[in-house]
Amino acid sequence: MSKNAILFDLDGTLWDSCVAIMPSWQRVMEAHGIKREPISQEEMNSYMGKTVEQIAPLMLPEVSLKEAIDIMKEGCIEELEELKENGATLYEGIIETLKELSKNYILCVVSNCEDGYIQAFIEHYKLEGVIKDFECAGRTGKSKGENIRLVIKRNGIDKAIYVGDTILDKEAADKAEVP
Repeated sequence: MSKNAILFDLDGTLWDSCVAIMPSWQRVMEAHGIKREPISQEEMNSYMGKTVEQIAPLMLPEVSLKEAIDIMKEGCIEELEELKENGATLYEGIIETLKELSKNYILCVVSNCEDGYIQAFIEHYKLEGVIKDFECAGRTGKSKGENIRLVIKRNGIDKAIYVGDTILDKEAADKAEVP
């Protein structure tokens, strides 16, 4: 029997976490004495899908790259508690859709986030039996395309598609040779 899978990006595909995580980021920056305009939803949206190393110089150009990355990693830890407890804005019908799809497909999540972020999504929405596997740049240090291939190999998947919302997701899927 063929093992077929649907792999999903998380931000912008399954949920929108921008509003939920903005207060966490503001607190971390204030704790580090960074004085700047509050993060807008539009600004936060522009960071989604990128790695910490890509976001750091954009969000915090006034500090060294090393310091910006350290602050970013602290912000990622801070946001996890918020997401585990309160979740974020799910797209309409997403939980029901995932549960229905899981009857016939292996479902996985592959994202450029830090370790713990996908787990917060799965934990908050009680999707442990629905999402069979996940991978992220924060855990492997690999690109999204490499992580897509890793999840496919790890699960012995014969056919897969990747569902995302940006050109970066398409490029990652192309790199992994997955439609």
